[in-house]
Amino acid sequence: MAKKSAIETNERRRKLATGHAAKRARLKAIVNDKTLPIEERFQATLKLAEMPRNGAKIRIRNRCEVTGRPRAFYRKLKMSRIALRELGNQGMVPGLVKSSW
Repeated sequence: MAKKSAIETNERRRKLATGHAAKRARLKAIVNDKTLPIEERFQATLKLAEMPRNGAKIRIRNRCEVTGRPRAFYRKLKMSRIALRELGNQGMVPGLVKSSW
């Protein structure tokens, strides 16, 4: 099980990212628009730098919803390989059969 603080930090980042997504996208569009004057683009860059870092989508870490483990994460199932194996052995994952030969 992952540390509670790490899981909570990630959840805070997720909330911040969704809250700031529209404003961040607007500013990034201004920065990347080559037709605008350089001063306006620079001001947008400064405003973007003032925004909280944890508001960026890239800062969110994919974590297992069962254990909170940050590595070996299956996006489609939203869980780690270890949790998937344990739940698969218990028959909790539909369509997953433990192979034996």
